[in-house]
Amino acid sequence: MTNNSVCGILFAVRRWFLSLCFALGFSYAQECKVLEGYASWYGGRFHGRKTSSGENFDKFKYTAASKHFDMHTYLLVRNLENGREVVVRVNDRGPHKKGRIIDLSRSAAEKLGMLKKGVVKVQVMPLHCVAEEDQEEVIADLIKTD
Repeated sequence: MTNNSVCGILFAVRRWFLSLCFALGFSYAQECKVLEGYASWYGGRFHGRKTSSGENFDKFKYTAASKHFDMHTYLLVRNLENGREVVVRVNDRGPHKKGRIIDLSRSAAEKLGMLKKGVVKVQVMPLHCVAEEDQEEVIADLIKTD
């Protein structure tokens, strides 16, 4: 093996390693972002339709549509108006209405106490970023996401 071959291999491995480090560093930096904004909910006519993830939308499960978080990410959503919380799984893209950061299933909205109001101010963060607060309630919510 020549020096050029060894250098070429080392350069390729180094470039791959740096790319991997950059990708992991970037995704890690994005993983614990906390968003505040407005949430709405959807159900009814969307029940049973395909979501962006390919699964059927079920208004009775704790799911959400988000453009800010990756598909299948578990999120803690906190209603900033009454302090209620719910854990949801992202299975769709949205919301498609300007000024909103997340669309929730009917069941998730009901748990947050926002059905009548329709739109409320919320805080949203990936579940793994949350300290172990109330594990029993989190586990119960996770069961309702699938």
